[in-house]
Amino acid sequence: MIEFKKVRKEFGSRIALDDVTFTIAEPQMIGIIGKSGAGKSTLLRVMNRLTPATGGEIVVEGRNVLSLSGNPQRNWQKSCAMIFQQFALVPRLDVLTNVMLGRLKSVSLVPSLLKLFSREDRARAIQALDRLGIADTALQRAESLSGGQQQRVAIARAIVQEPTILLADEPIASLDPMNAKVVMESLRAIHDRDGLTVIANLHTLDTARTYCDRVIGMRSGKLVFDGEASQLTTDAAREIYGAGKDFDEATTSTSLPSAAKS
Repeated sequence: MIEFKKVRKEFGSRIALDDVTFTIAEPQMIGIIGKSGAGKSTLLRVMNRLTPATGGEIVVEGRNVLSLSGNPQRNWQKSCAMIFQQFALVPRLDVLTNVMLGRLKSVSLVPSLLKLFSREDRARAIQALDRLGIADTALQRAESLSGGQQQRVAIARAIVQEPTILLADEPIASLDPMNAKVVMESLRAIHDRDGLTVIANLHTLDTARTYCDRVIGMRSGKLVFDGEASQLTTDAAREIYGAGKDFDEATTSTSLPSAAKS
């Protein structure tokens, strides 16, 4: 059970999150949509504790994670893995090492500083890469991979954290349609196979309808839509995006092939 209770974030006079309230009662694949500046990325960053909230609570299994500090906060960040639009890899390190960096919160301080990993950590990283179909890139520099491959490396790094929640901040915004399809299918498979809650900020309605069980729409920091993907009608999209260019871009098909939701 995850409960967002009047989560608020202010940047000076600007309100980025305006008392956002909703509940996730069971693991779901959730898409968050809205135009730029709606508060989507801020919501994920507040949840992962990368950005402090101004007010409110996020209660996970009875514990307000926004009040955590020290080791409890680090443990929460380990269990709430984050994937970024620009991958956040170390370009000159090989793929395997980049993935194993996801284990840093799970090993003691000295090995962390020396970037030493156990045989089990290496095996776990190879397994994660294999799940994502890129085990053959393990010894290549991360910078030599395509954007889609780099995003899958970032997903593998998140997997080895052994999280219970996976957050993805615009994971396909910089990818071509084919690589976007692969990444979205990978996120969907993680939800289906591992039973994780996956929350992804997405750009288009078609992507949200195709891959997500539930869609949350945000506008000017407020939650303005919360329902099943099938309920995301054109009228609902206008409520989220308003009229004009943002609505046109969001409702333009990404040409991603359909994927079955289980």
